[in-house]
Amino acid sequence: MTKNLLQAIAATFFAVLLSAANCTAAPLKIGYSDWPGWVAWEIAIEKDMFKKAGVDVQFEWFDYVASMDAFAAGQLDAVTMTNGDTLVTGASGAPSVMVLINDYSNGNDMLVARPGIKNVEQLKGKKIGVEIGFVGHLLLLNALEKAGLKESDVTLVNVPTNETPQVLASGDVDAIVAWQPNSGQALELVPGSTAIYTSADEPGLIYDALSVSPASLAARKQDWQKVVKVWYQAVAYLNDPKTHEEAVAIMAARVGLEAEAYKKFIAGTKILTLDEAKAFFSKTEGFTSLYGSSKISDEFNVANDVYKTPLNIDDYIDLSLMKSL
Repeated sequence: MTKNLLQAIAATFFAVLLSAANCTAAPLKIGYSDWPGWVAWEIAIEKDMFKKAGVDVQFEWFDYVASMDAFAAGQLDAVTMTNGDTLVTGASGAPSVMVLINDYSNGNDMLVARPGIKNVEQLKGKKIGVEIGFVGHLLLLNALEKAGLKESDVTLVNVPTNETPQVLASGDVDAIVAWQPNSGQALELVPGSTAIYTSADEPGLIYDALSVSPASLAARKQDWQKVVKVWYQAVAYLNDPKTHEEAVAIMAARVGLEAEAYKKFIAGTKILTLDEAKAFFSKTEGFTSLYGSSKISDEFNVANDVYKTPLNIDDYIDLSLMKSL
């Protein structure tokens, strides 16, 4: 048997093995939840974009906190989280790497005040319902600081975010902090209530990302590259005037709303194209980069005893898949 023939047989053998491994590889399991920048994944699911890209993906729908719990329990390869919550889950023993910036909140996260309160300054001495230690708490601190107030100038009442509309309606607090759809529900439930500060007042305060387990990223980086590529196909489908209405209808159906009603939620979320996302790649201070915003979140988490020791932000960010596109 000649050397060339042996090499050909070996090459064929390894090609068959590789093909078999790809065929039997388990689907990438991704947990996602009710936020426009993550509901947009539904476009890719419904239009079979993953199948066309040659990657097997299984999306699992959760309430937000439950999705993080499932990831921490090892039931998922990745989960959609804010950059701040990515750090929290990591500090709790379930590290992940943000490989994709889906969006930043552009108004959907709100500080909603009862009738009669028209600005943040008027909250001095008032009670505010907020889920302490979560991203709404950070939004509130930023609002108070810009208004010349300190946290000690108000009284915080710890309220789960999904209960904030009812708590505001009860009159037990003067304002609440929540994100859509809870913030919108509060505005509808309490006539005359006002959003006196929103995430649109501080772009980059809250980034929303796809966070992948380091083990899955290392083992199947090519598959994750395809997932990232598909994301931008879904964004293009949403942004294309020819397919925009269909894309909105797909997203709205996922959360049980009429398409017209869901448009306001999309408007409060800056879903990023790749070119737009590039602006946030740099390793700079402040909210103008994913790194800077995450560093601020880390400082907030330590200051509020969410966890004790500051994290190495670099360990939680790998944008190489985005940059390769």
